[in-house]
Amino acid sequence: MIILRSYAYLIFLLVPAFAAGCQDTVYLMPTPSFIASGAHNLFALNPHLKKNNKISVFYATNRSPLGKGQFTNYSIFPGRKISLGVAHLEIGDEKTDWEKLFNISTTDSMSRRPALYLDRLEELVSLPLPEGITALPEKFQDFVDQINTCLDNSMDKDILVYVHGANSTIYRASAHAAQYRHFTGQNSVVLVFLWPSAENILAYGKDVRHARRSAPAFKHLISILFKHTKAEHINILAYSAGAKIVSPGLAGLGRDIREKKSEQVKLGEVYFASADIGIDTFVENLQSYIDIPRRVTMSVNMKDSVLKMAWRRHKTSRAGRPDTGDLGEKDAEWIYRAVHDSYLHVISVDDKTVKGMSPRSHNFWYSHPWVSSDMLVQFMFHMDPLARGLTKKVNGDGLYFWTFPENYPDRIVEILDRAKQIQN
Repeated sequence: MIILRSYAYLIFLLVPAFAAGCQDTVYLMPTPSFIASGAHNLFALNPHLKKNNKISVFYATNRSPLGKGQFTNYSIFPGRKISLGVAHLEIGDEKTDWEKLFNISTTDSMSRRPALYLDRLEELVSLPLPEGITALPEKFQDFVDQINTCLDNSMDKDILVYVHGANSTIYRASAHAAQYRHFTGQNSVVLVFLWPSAENILAYGKDVRHARRSAPAFKHLISILFKHTKAEHINILAYSAGAKIVSPGLAGLGRDIREKKSEQVKLGEVYFASADIGIDTFVENLQSYIDIPRRVTMSVNMKDSVLKMAWRRHKTSRAGRPDTGDLGEKDAEWIYRAVHDSYLHVISVDDKTVKGMSPRSHNFWYSHPWVSSDMLVQFMFHMDPLARGLTKKVNGDGLYFWTFPENYPDRIVEILDRAKQIQN
């Protein structure tokens, strides 16, 4: 097995503020709260569930290739193609049988969470970027067929595309994508977009440049998935610096659709978790695509220590820790209307309302069971914040946002119980 390592441990010792995001090994995240309750077992809803500790996710990458076949790997530099394939992982080791993994995955116990390991990357096909395409290669259909078979066997008929943040190895990004698929009971089809992070916290500037160069490849990927697969919707989860790719990529897609350079794409949920992109750029981009997705969500922690450091570098507040004072008058008025008209949902995540959360958390989308629970329900069932049990509030500027009620774990279970009774 392979664990693709970075310099993260060294930086963990040097930069405490980044400790939560710099561990080499990915351990199974806390069980989302509605699953940990024992009342809703998503694994039981999957008749095609393979009861072992192996799990796979699809991947797409614009990293330049380093090898082929069983030695497939990719560099930290942008390439001229998009490679598509399957990342094969394991949760735990040879001693981790299904019964043990199931028990860990359906309780709130935090003891001895197993590590995830990347076994291998299986590249299926490599495509030129849009300007170089004349005809799709035959092997492309193999990739599409595998996705469509997975969709046929899944309760969830959407594809979730996960776009990782900066300072991320291929292993780490694949493992986080695999965790999401695992906790859906393997009922959701997941694809991770592996953009060329420099995999070094001291190379943040290089990550910013590589992210900027990756937006066109991401835009092309979304168009490919919609045009060639059976997916009902394409859902997107952008974490941290992944917003630097998703936000301009969707803006470009929106402009193409309006100029009839691209057909309409059925985007589902677009979720920005701890978005590391300037709030001014985010709002500018959002205006180009706001009417395309089913819903755009932005989770915010105003004490986020990673985004505080990013603000100091860029001199503009980040979308995941926003200051609307960084917006011009017209953009400020526009975002106000977008929030009030429910085109954009802002979720406030902080240690005062989310019990047990680290105050300065940046990785709360997977590290805290309330947030991961809410996000999973949103993606799988397309429920709005009110339907998911969140509480609506308003700040001093009259801007609406959503928070977690203190009884959230009980509340979401009751909501899902009622939904199950209605369905039956």
